[in-house]
Amino acid sequence: MHTTSLPFDGAVRLPRWGVIRARGADAATFLHGQLTSDVAQLGPSQARLAGFCSAKGRLQASFVIWRPGPDDVLLACHAGVLPATLKRLSMFVLRAKCKLDDASAEWPLHGLAGPAAAGLLGDTPPWQGRTSGGATLIRLPDVDGLPRALAAGPLDTSALPALDEAAWRWLEVLSGVPLIEPATVDQFVPQMINLELLGGVDFRKGCYPGQEVVARSQYRGTLKRRTFLFDVDAGAQAGQELFHSADPGQPAGLVANAAPRPDGGSSVLAEVKLVALDAGSLHLGAPDGPLLRRRALPYAVPIDAAQPA
Repeated sequence: MHTTSLPFDGAVRLPRWGVIRARGADAATFLHGQLTSDVAQLGPSQARLAGFCSAKGRLQASFVIWRPGPDDVLLACHAGVLPATLKRLSMFVLRAKCKLDDASAEWPLHGLAGPAAAGLLGDTPPWQGRTSGGATLIRLPDVDGLPRALAAGPLDTSALPALDEAAWRWLEVLSGVPLIEPATVDQFVPQMINLELLGGVDFRKGCYPGQEVVARSQYRGTLKRRTFLFDVDAGAQAGQELFHSADPGQPAGLVANAAPRPDGGSSVLAEVKLVALDAGSLHLGAPDGPLLRRRALPYAVPIDAAQPA
């Protein structure tokens, strides 16, 4: 049995996350026509990733979605993109029997990691949910064997160790699961941040905003950028540009998410030009900025030139 070397254990409130609720007889059908994932077939104990795109196929938000009831769908996203996303989604409701609102206060989110998560999750597999008291627990992908869960709703954490929020953010980055933040709205088609590799894009479902662009990127081989995991000996933040040593005159990529490493510096999920991985070096913020050191993602990126060494 694989055991993790990561020493994290406990629970932490997630202030950077918020929750949009869709309620009504047409809630799932409405969202099915707006998001990149199949919402109509989402079961009561299932969760999955999804994106909301512009007409040009660029992500406005990314979500963890689940259905707490037959007529309810919840969408957890970055709190900074929630107001604009809620407003834009509401424009498309029209005559559908669906009401959208900000349910962040009703559904507070916590992150659980290590033994604290394992004890509540039991044998729940990734992207499946279970209830604990008044909360829904969604198992997230492990990080180096460390169990993680997203808890939504009232959760008694008094008996659990406190987990540092920066540590949780680092685990989010190491998981390779990106989150659209305010600084990266309208920057990526879903495949640029590997969303389809993580089950967040369904190519068999019907139309949604940007669907033609997303499908074309998938089937015409036009994708020239992907997201990878890097360490850097400096502070980093979403929206920072990357530069390549062989082409310093223009950016070679963009930081999607960043978090401080416990031993100093940062880990980042960054979208980069695939050709920039062949040779030379990548730098944060400027051509002579801090050097980025690539590390392996916990899943394969199916492009020959982009495989970890």
